[in-house]
Amino acid sequence: MAITGVVQIFGTKKCAESRKAERWFKERSVKIQFVDLKEKGLSAGELRSVAARVGLDKLVDRESQRFRDKGLRVASFSGPLLEKTLLEDALLLKTPIVRHGKEATVGFQPETWVGWMAP
Repeated sequence: MAITGVVQIFGTKKCAESRKAERWFKERSVKIQFVDLKEKGLSAGELRSVAARVGLDKLVDRESQRFRDKGLRVASFSGPLLEKTLLEDALLLKTPIVRHGKEATVGFQPETWVGWMAP
């Protein structure tokens, strides 16, 4: 079984879960493109595509120190405001975000990625 094409992993080099996802795909000889969110965030189209699969609210890391430091912990926001905030600060995203075609996951989810493999 193999995944055709390239899998995109959005994360940070310091994120253990992102490194674990990268290793999981490499161990299966899957081509990956790692996007370091410290250098480049998701485009509006990429964010909407992932949000359509997993839900916009699931993309924000509400438990992160960065979320609290920005005073967002008590703020309740969603929809366009949440999208705008995530586009402006990609480090508020929960990682890793893994994309393959129109499929997407948030977090380390090998049980889902196995399903992406074609027979």
